[in-house]
Amino acid sequence: MGFFDFGTIFFLIAAVVIFFQLRNVLGRRTGSERPPFDPYTAARSGDKDAAQKPENVVSLPRKRLPGEPAAETYAAIDAFAKPDTDLNKGLRTIKDNDPSFEPKSFVDGAKMAYEMIVMAYADGDRKTLKNLLSREVYDGFVAAIGEREAKSEKIQSSFVGIDKADIVSAEMKGGEAHVTLRIISELISATRDKAGAVIDGDPETVAEVKDVWTFARDTRSRDPNWKLVATEEED
Repeated sequence: MGFFDFGTIFFLIAAVVIFFQLRNVLGRRTGSERPPFDPYTAARSGDKDAAQKPENVVSLPRKRLPGEPAAETYAAIDAFAKPDTDLNKGLRTIKDNDPSFEPKSFVDGAKMAYEMIVMAYADGDRKTLKNLLSREVYDGFVAAIGEREAKSEKIQSSFVGIDKADIVSAEMKGGEAHVTLRIISELISATRDKAGAVIDGDPETVAEVKDVWTFARDTRSRDPNWKLVATEEED
């Protein structure tokens, strides 16, 4: 005992007493303890209490199978064109190749392009036309503008508005999406000769114009712009 003084012996005895007291309180199993909770197996257990508490169950959405379209994918198209019609099928095919395609947005854009093209043609604005027309249509428009300029003729034109614009057909041609619209517009237009005399149209009368235009876009390209690829004037 020469190595220990009285204080050391006192603290050793106190530690032993505290240890045995804690063991008596915490170290024994009574058989009524709750098992540890496992969140990964609780849902798979056959606990009757869990089955009686449906409010604790969260149903996750079913994962779509590869290639299975979402239910809302064609919602805008079905609202625009009657399901199972040729037009609806054509629009769906374009949507499959271009997920960003929406028929209503397309029509809105086509109406803006229509006005720009009509006015650019009247003004002889080749730069604007080049950005909106396919090569073949552009060449035809430029040829007509050149012929008009050679005769010193000018078109006096005022765009009133578009009364109606409807998609009449849609299809994929290879990687190109083609959409055809029937457009009814109102326009004041007159062509004047070199002397300023009216040789075609009427500068004071609003005329109804009916056109069938086809726009196309390569869905494999990063360029989101559509271009006019065919024009036809409806009688």
